[in-house]
Amino acid sequence: MFKHQHPYPPFIPKNTTKLIVGTLPPPRFTTGDFKPDDVNFCYGSRDGQLWKIISKIFKLDLTYNNSAEAIQERKEVLIKNHIGVCDMVEYAYREKIDASDIGMQKPVLRDMIGILKEHPKVDTLLFTGGNSKNGPEYFFRRHIKGFRDIQLKKVSLEVPRIHQFLLEGRLIKTVSLTAPSGAANRAVGSMGLYKQMKLKNPELDTIDFRVLQYEPFFRE
Repeated sequence: MFKHQHPYPPFIPKNTTKLIVGTLPPPRFTTGDFKPDDVNFCYGSRDGQLWKIISKIFKLDLTYNNSAEAIQERKEVLIKNHIGVCDMVEYAYREKIDASDIGMQKPVLRDMIGILKEHPKVDTLLFTGGNSKNGPEYFFRRHIKGFRDIQLKKVSLEVPRIHQFLLEGRLIKTVSLTAPSGAANRAVGSMGLYKQMKLKNPELDTIDFRVLQYEPFFRE
């Protein structure tokens, strides 16, 4: 069994108000076997789309390679916009070494509630996926089962789904975004809203659609 250890500690700058919450980066980030245009930082996979989406939201021209410059660019973007990154999984095991969430076994979760208590300005969790098995919202729900006084209450069940909960009197919102992965492109393409928008604007692609979905939550 391959131990899929998260290679990065949470990145939570001092004035963070929003946390991007995923699961684990691809196994090659654990082993250090990077591809040339991977970035050795959170969501740095060449196959992922989060930084492309963020780049469009904030009108950036980011570097995509395995350099210290590329890492620093991303840290500065997060710091400037009061955004942190704290994935739910510290490590898990895999029989097949791939990046699928469903393939994770015996996951050990990070103490997200404890982390939120340490960072009192955080008021929004941006899940990079929904409540499907081994997704970030799924693991968060599993985590809070250990806290009787914490319950997710629905705000909106339209995509992206929004919930909220109270933590020691502090209101925190959760937003389950459409996953920023290539694997989720098929799901985006089948969405009724995407099809309607594509008819009106044939040049619209699945990244553009996510930009429209993500932007209100990344900018607020």
